[in-house]
Amino acid sequence: MKIAIVGAGAVGGYVGVKLALAGEEVTFLARGANLEAIRSRGVKLIMNDGTELVADNVKATADYAAAGSQDLVILAVKAHQVESVAHALPGLFGPQTSVVTMQNGIPYWYFHRQAGAFEGRCVTAVDPRGVCVQQIPPARVIGCVVYPAAVLEAPGIIRHIEGDRFPVGELDGASSARVQAVSACLTRAGLQAPVLDNIRAEIWLKLWGNMTFNPISALTRATLSEICQYPPTRSLAAAMMAEAQSVANKLGITFRVPIERRIAGAERVGRHKTSMLQDLEAGRALEIDALLGSVLELARMTETPVPTLEAVHALTTLLAKPLQSGA
Repeated sequence: MKIAIVGAGAVGGYVGVKLALAGEEVTFLARGANLEAIRSRGVKLIMNDGTELVADNVKATADYAAAGSQDLVILAVKAHQVESVAHALPGLFGPQTSVVTMQNGIPYWYFHRQAGAFEGRCVTAVDPRGVCVQQIPPARVIGCVVYPAAVLEAPGIIRHIEGDRFPVGELDGASSARVQAVSACLTRAGLQAPVLDNIRAEIWLKLWGNMTFNPISALTRATLSEICQYPPTRSLAAAMMAEAQSVANKLGITFRVPIERRIAGAERVGRHKTSMLQDLEAGRALEIDALLGSVLELARMTETPVPTLEAVHALTTLLAKPLQSGA
């Protein structure tokens, strides 16, 4: 397959190396020091067992038009960065190009190809100007949930922390030839990529943890185990998850694990800093709209009271103001 990886950070780098070493024709869309590093020496992936993998057979460019049409585009930038690349993405599209979206949180396409009262609505928290839905038509999209953890240690160097699961699914739940092809491609690369008939339920399950522990960790500077082992913040996490569950239930989503089991799972990860805390410490913009703002939007749509989520959202947004304004 001819595959473009948009975003050569931790997740994009991890997936791109695995695909390239499995024989796929991989092009990274990157910029700055990362682009130069990939051009000069490829991408190094340090696995969690210490094994070092190097993909030096990849291409890298900042020019989407020069990369040309692809069989598959893997969109691996963070949710708040999608709009900034959306106008360039059509340069990668041919008639049959699929786009696998690997963002955390509620995606802009959530209500597309889904029957119900909100069919076709755009989630404005993550696509306020409608740029994403126009430039990345939902008809091209295959949903994906990212479970692995990895970090970008240096330009062109990725360290894998844990996990290899990337479940995928069509927005309407169909078992299409193209989603089966994407699943097979990722599987050949040594990744777990089951095809799900309800990708939205899986999105909510992952979001359940992200929308809770990410903001709490950013506000407190605490790791996952510290949050879960301190009774007041453990109770706060449970309250946030209960409110989100009420919103999801009104949209026809049920969770396959109870709240306490989900919190216990986070506790087992140990003294791990969430991605939002890492971004805060690095002075980067925080991924608030996709993780919390979108849930508040869906709460308003479904007329669901979420006072705890609103309070945490207000505090996290204020915390992030200097980062987002460049101060």
